[in-house]
Amino acid sequence: MFKDLKIVELASVLAGPLTGTFLSELGAQVIKIENKLTNGDVTRTWKLPNEPKVNAVSAYYSSANYGKESLLLDLTNESDYNLVINHIKDADIVISNFKSSTTQKLKLTYDYLSKINASLIFAELTGFGRDDPRLAFDVVLQAETGFMFMNGEPDRIPVKMPVALIDVLAAHHMKEAILVALINKMKTGEGRHIEISLYECAMASLVNQATNWLMQGHIPQRMGTKHPNIAPYGDMFKTKDDKFIVLAIGSDKQFHDFSSILNLDAHGFETNVERLEKRELLNSTISDIIKEKDLTYWTKQLGNLPFGIVKNLEEVFQDPRANELLLKETIGGIETTRVKTALI
Repeated sequence: MFKDLKIVELASVLAGPLTGTFLSELGAQVIKIENKLTNGDVTRTWKLPNEPKVNAVSAYYSSANYGKESLLLDLTNESDYNLVINHIKDADIVISNFKSSTTQKLKLTYDYLSKINASLIFAELTGFGRDDPRLAFDVVLQAETGFMFMNGEPDRIPVKMPVALIDVLAAHHMKEAILVALINKMKTGEGRHIEISLYECAMASLVNQATNWLMQGHIPQRMGTKHPNIAPYGDMFKTKDDKFIVLAIGSDKQFHDFSSILNLDAHGFETNVERLEKRELLNSTISDIIKEKDLTYWTKQLGNLPFGIVKNLEEVFQDPRANELLLKETIGGIETTRVKTALI
């Protein structure tokens, strides 16, 4: 779809590179500029303890970089800088996550680049916004925007989510902005300066938890996997063979069907309000029933009701559907694998 697009990626770590990977998966030419003075994108060194130290590529780096032409350059070197400028002159999109002071110093701002390429779409990612110089790694944003406060078990310390979710969300916001800018460019021929901050993307992703506070003055507390508005939703139960099932019963009818399967007396639990008020009693009753049978039994019995099996990643990738989403590429002589980001 994007085989005629040229992208220059001046971004590192996760959100920017994921955006470049999305475009690459759809056929775009993506030229990734990496800092020669630091041996490239910092995620090249973010390795698991058992990853070979001599390799120039890590599993983390591979997760966010696919189908790109990587150039290790020193942008303070005139020759290297001119090489990048020549690429930008005929590029459609530039993706950047440099600090504002760095873009000014290197003359890689939208104001400067738009003079040499008037139709350029310049997608700029910051942490807390252009005027805030703080470094903004994902866990910092999870803390600053309420995610960590809400995440974890009751009476335990806050915890971060096990993927850099704010970066992933920011990548999605940036993709959307780029696609809108491309539509506008098709109509008008004009370029566009896109500014996306991790902070804004995190805030925009609080959805119902934010409105619980804004409309009801409710500060969401740590509830583990449980949902503050629905029960049993996110509530987990252990089977006889020590596997965990998580329920997502979202309506009274679904609960009625669920109760019938379990031969559960639903009196007093007919409505969601009642189930929320008596959640602990309800969960204790469900738990006593679920633990009497193994996972295979409950998988058959629950059928199309909304429930999930809590799986580790080895179990996840035993599913043929998961393996259909994999992309493989040799980078620096290393066989790499990642999950698609362009699901169209």
